[in-house]
This record gives sequence, C-alpha cells and structure tokens, in this order.
Amino acid sequence: MADLLFIVSRTEPKQYLYLKHVFADESRDVVLDRRIFADRRRSLSPQPVERRHIDRRHRDITRELQSSGWALVRRPVMYTDAASRVASWASSRAVA
Repeated sequence: MADLLFIVSRTEPKQYLYLKHVFADESRDVVLDRRIFADRRRSLSPQPVERRHIDRRHRDITRELQSSGWALVRRPVMYTDAASRVASWASSRAVA
C-alpha cells in the first residue's frame, strides 16, 4: 500500500492523468476525489446515526482541491498490516 496519496479533484481529469503517470509507484498512489457534496446537501431524509467512532479523515482537503486541483496526504501506518508483514518475513526466514 502506498504511503503517500495524491487526491485529485474530479474536475481535473488531465491533472489526474499527469500525476498518475509521473508519481504513481509503490510508495505513492493517485486517486480521484470520490466525495459528492451535492447529494449530501440535497438529501431530504434524516441523516442516519453515525456509527463510526472515529472519523478517518484527519484534515479537510477541500480548499486544496479547489485551489490547485489536487492534495497530497500521508496514509496512517497500519500496525496490523506491518505486524503481518513481519510475521510473514520471519516465517519465510525460519530454518527448519
């Protein structure tokens, strides 16, 4: 999984293609912004109860997307993923 994530505004498809071509590799990933604000505002039904205890977003990138068309964020370290990688590595190194 990439450590850095480029999030590109869906209004900037050329910027997305450029960044995908130049920066996408094993340590960086490029994705289109999937948030849809109009649908959230237009909804007349009551909002469902929030079931997540922690919001996954650490900072608001809306202004960056509006001004430059993209934002760069760092993905949090997933300790369970890292632990499974270490265990996998250790088992592959074990001498029978």
